[in-house]
Amino acid sequence: MAKKGKKEAESYGKDSFDPLLIESKNAATVVLMLQSPELDVILKACEAIYRYAEKGDENKAILAELGALEPISRLIKHEDKPVRRSAVMVLGVISAQNDVKKYLKKMNVIPSVIELLEPEEDVVIHEFASLCLSFLSSEPSVKVQIINEDGLEPLIGLLSSADPDVKKNSLETIYNLVQDFYSRAVICELNGIAPLLELLKSDYPVIQQLTLKTLATITSDAETRMALRELEGLDYLIEMLGANDLSDLHVDALLVISNCLEDEDTMQLIQQTGALDKLMQFARTATLVDVQRKAVNAILRAAQNSKNKKILHDHGVEKILVGLLGPDNADIRETACLAITVMCENESSKVSFGKWGKPLVQLLQNDYGEVKEAAALALSSLTTANMNNSIAVYKARGIEPLVQLLANEREGVVAHVAAVLTNMSSQNILRSNIQAKGVMTALVGPLQSASSLVQSKAALAVSAFACDSEAREEFRIAGGLVALVWLLNSNINEVRRNACWAVFVCASDEPTCLEMFRLGALEILQEINLSTCRKNNFSEAALQKLFEGNLSIKYSLYGGLSSSDIIVDGFYDPGRVKPGKKVLPLEDLCLVSRTSLLFLLSDLVESVSGDEKLVDGSEWTTGRSQRCHSLKTKGKGKEDEDEDDDRKTWLPPFDADFYNLVNEVTKLISPLENTRDRVVELAKFVAETMGGGVERRKLHNLYWELHLSELKYELKSNVIPIGKIKKGFFCHRALLFKALADRVGINCSLARGEYNRSWNVVTLTEEHPKVLLVPYVVDLMHNPGCLMKVKSPEAVRYQTI
Repeated sequence: MAKKGKKEAESYGKDSFDPLLIESKNAATVVLMLQSPELDVILKACEAIYRYAEKGDENKAILAELGALEPISRLIKHEDKPVRRSAVMVLGVISAQNDVKKYLKKMNVIPSVIELLEPEEDVVIHEFASLCLSFLSSEPSVKVQIINEDGLEPLIGLLSSADPDVKKNSLETIYNLVQDFYSRAVICELNGIAPLLELLKSDYPVIQQLTLKTLATITSDAETRMALRELEGLDYLIEMLGANDLSDLHVDALLVISNCLEDEDTMQLIQQTGALDKLMQFARTATLVDVQRKAVNAILRAAQNSKNKKILHDHGVEKILVGLLGPDNADIRETACLAITVMCENESSKVSFGKWGKPLVQLLQNDYGEVKEAAALALSSLTTANMNNSIAVYKARGIEPLVQLLANEREGVVAHVAAVLTNMSSQNILRSNIQAKGVMTALVGPLQSASSLVQSKAALAVSAFACDSEAREEFRIAGGLVALVWLLNSNINEVRRNACWAVFVCASDEPTCLEMFRLGALEILQEINLSTCRKNNFSEAALQKLFEGNLSIKYSLYGGLSSSDIIVDGFYDPGRVKPGKKVLPLEDLCLVSRTSLLFLLSDLVESVSGDEKLVDGSEWTTGRSQRCHSLKTKGKGKEDEDEDDDRKTWLPPFDADFYNLVNEVTKLISPLENTRDRVVELAKFVAETMGGGVERRKLHNLYWELHLSELKYELKSNVIPIGKIKKGFFCHRALLFKALADRVGINCSLARGEYNRSWNVVTLTEEHPKVLLVPYVVDLMHNPGCLMKVKSPEAVRYQTI
């Protein structure tokens, strides 16, 4: 037996190597050991690498550089469970390092890690495999890969694991995944809401908080909110708010509740269960500032739905929100103001808030810019289409701080304040008070803002307040027209539209209208209206309004005046102006000696001085100019009169002859009742005044050019009052006919043709009461008083050479 044993010992020594204890302090050597075919060596190497990697990120990076990742990623699929477990432990720890993440992504290790989440694997493998995924899933490409590899389902399954670390790691991975919208829908499809709600009962606060954050993310999806409601998860969340020992979870719980309250079904549910009253009470009495702010935010989110607004109103939310404006906390005040803004979309709530408008006005002077902006926004909503609330703001002494805030550095504050003032301007008494505080001057700055929102609101405010001459004058003196005209060039539709509307309103004032002409408003509006994408109804209205303020420019540019264009004081005809050229004002044209002008001044003058004379070769001193000047200087001393002389507005010469023509034609036309007779008599009067009828073949004998030259020499001015013209051509007679027709109430248009041809078109309404009206061209030249149908051969012949 002994020999036999000796032979067995000798045989063992020949076939096998005695066990060898290997120790190494070199990481590279240990990494090489991962390639060993012996399980014991691999296990010891994995254990050593695990301990080494746990010491810090630097060691993890070193292991990656030494090539440890490739054998480790291979070993996690090893058929031996201890080896597999040791390898995945290393992988879970080492994947926390950023460089390691990049290597692992290139190695496509995700499918192998997901396989380790299967139920048959042990808890340790689940723990470190989920840990690895929690680190890697922060990368967008990895999220997509996990979803595509069906990794979400086993992760949801691990939420029910008995091991808290497995739950936490799986939950972190799910949280990362649901940042992508598609993953949120998949959670609901895989029935992941129930295990998430179960985790709220965990003994570990970190798991509870992470669960609430995950729920807050996925409940942005309507289907998820529905699933949460069906599982009575909302009830549990409300209960959490009432638990003082869970105060650290209240903020996150309120985030989930805020999402859920967007649904009217959820709102009705918590109303029926009494949970809504608890939530509102919580918003009013919560001791932690952040929690109270989240509770108010939950009300804000709920108010986004129109039906929810009614429910909140029925529960008296207005009083709660106004009460929250008092606490000395900027975040709570800001959120409360935003909630008030949204609730004002409900008319009943808007009326209720009007009773407590004073706190909002007081917040306009708050030290925090965010609070000012939110308060101004709330006041904007409060005063929209509500006269009583606008008056309440006025009574709360809100006008002065509102006007002052137009100079605030925050763009949002300025925009919302401009909107509030615009809303209040609908009341005459309020508008007057706001104007008295210098609002027109204050609006000049906002018009020059870099913010398109501020520009838009400021332009709209200008249109609201520039409705009287004093306001327009203040705005003009302050330089506001420069900024307003500049806004017409804006590429922002809303800014351009509101600027056009403001120009339309300001053009009601002649000095303002002329100033906008000088600033190039006319050219800009013409360019806008030629563009199919930039023009709008407001730009067209603004252009027409500018023309109404100066029909001379309209006639010069477009060669025509409609029957609704009434020639008034100061009309002049500088002739046709080429496209792209500016029409100079009469004052400037008077200095251009080479230009012949036809000038017409109003006949509405009580008396004319008998000693008309030229002053400096261009201005005539008349009874009208003397009277205007005397009104300016009445009650002033000599020094004041001297200053007025320096600043005296240029006045064009008065056309006394035209004044006499108006009186004569009025006496002639007034007794006539038939429109045709009135037109014929007026045509004959005009022709007789300007040289009588002229045969077509004898037009060259009229010598009208010589006559005009003689008048220029006589007057020592290139401005020729139309009343002095005794030999008039087509253009002169048509202009005089239009001017006189406008004064005696005959609807008449004026059109300019080529080669000094102009003509008038009238419509005789009583002749065709039941058919389409037929317009007529009036003959003022060859057969005065003859009416020719438009486009008839004789009319075309009259209009052309």
